[in-house]
Amino acid sequence: MKKSLRLSSLLLGSVLLTTLAQSQTDRFAYAVTDVQQDGANWSFLRKLNLRNGLFSDVLLNGTDAKQVAFDAITKKEITAFSTEKNRGYNLQPAFSSGVAAMAYDRKNNRLWYTPMFIDQLRYIDLKTMKAYYVTSQEFTGMTKKSPDQGNIITRMVIADDGNGYAMTNDGAHLIKFSTGKKLNIVDLGMLADNPESKGVSIHSSCSSFGGDMIADNEGNLYVFSARNHVFKVNIETKVATHLGVISGVPANFTTNGAVVTEDNHILISSAIDARNYYLVDAKTLAATSYPLTAGWRSSDMANSNILNTAKPKKTTAEIASRIIPDASLVENKVQLYPNPVTNNRFAIQFTKLEAGDYTIQVTDVMGRQVVQRVVSVMGEDQVESVQLNAAAIKGFYLVKIINKDSKTVFSNKLVVQ
Repeated sequence: MKKSLRLSSLLLGSVLLTTLAQSQTDRFAYAVTDVQQDGANWSFLRKLNLRNGLFSDVLLNGTDAKQVAFDAITKKEITAFSTEKNRGYNLQPAFSSGVAAMAYDRKNNRLWYTPMFIDQLRYIDLKTMKAYYVTSQEFTGMTKKSPDQGNIITRMVIADDGNGYAMTNDGAHLIKFSTGKKLNIVDLGMLADNPESKGVSIHSSCSSFGGDMIADNEGNLYVFSARNHVFKVNIETKVATHLGVISGVPANFTTNGAVVTEDNHILISSAIDARNYYLVDAKTLAATSYPLTAGWRSSDMANSNILNTAKPKKTTAEIASRIIPDASLVENKVQLYPNPVTNNRFAIQFTKLEAGDYTIQVTDVMGRQVVQRVVSVMGEDQVESVQLNAAAIKGFYLVKIINKDSKTVFSNKLVVQ
């Protein structure tokens, strides 16, 4: 039994370490700036340390006319570049016409983006700093940009489902793209205004164009427009709800970049005013100054942090307290086998329990009961077979044996594989 306990502790430790690693947050944000602090050529990539407000030197010069680029599908070098038809931009430079929409893909260590006036999805491999362009299909299918720039992509994020989402200025096109090996781009269509928005439309150029987008852990996107309006967009229903206007920023401040910080606030940047960035409270939309070591105007920011809006989950300590057996109860009275379980069936052998009626109780890590039944123990070495539901998920369960006086006489963890 002691050996079993040691094994259980090792398994639990491995799970907790994995959980902690997955919950780590980015302490940085990628930012698109000019090479000059007060410039507006959005073609230079930097990294902002969120702990001290310090920007890195230029990581990528997106204006490089000799940029070596690769096809995102074939991974072969692109040897011939054309010119964008409507405005005459050279398609070879990584950022070319400037970038105002990008998303950090932490899993693949990529920075996805699209140039403002070039209808093409691209990414930077952050390990090699090589540029990859999706040449097999256009990103939006709207190569010619409208006079009001309503069909330009300025908002992009990697959501909690692992997919990338991008949105046109006018909210007429919500575009989903996969980030795995098989690239897929789908136009999900136009957003609908929630009647509760009281006339403030996601499609209005007066309130809702430009800005950036973040995601939460409940299947929603949040649009922070250049006019400092905030909308919540449900990905499944494509309904946009106006939440309000950011308060506490200067009159000339425009929100152009937005990322989630370690403490679950939203950091916003401006392409107009670089004296300070601002931290926005997700519930009140009130902003407080976030001083920069050296301010840079920025057209966009990106990191992989997701806004936590769901009800607090059980802490690892609470989960551990549920599934770690009480050492005072784990004696050679009962044996569980096999453990781990591989076919949803296990046996309980009663070895040194007094004869009588006992309740077998199995609960999951959240305390939900999955099995409860009464057995009559007649003597030593009696074996009872327990069948879990075929749909039982893999993971940890707690098995208890309770006597007629409602006292737990045995408790041990069961692993279902």
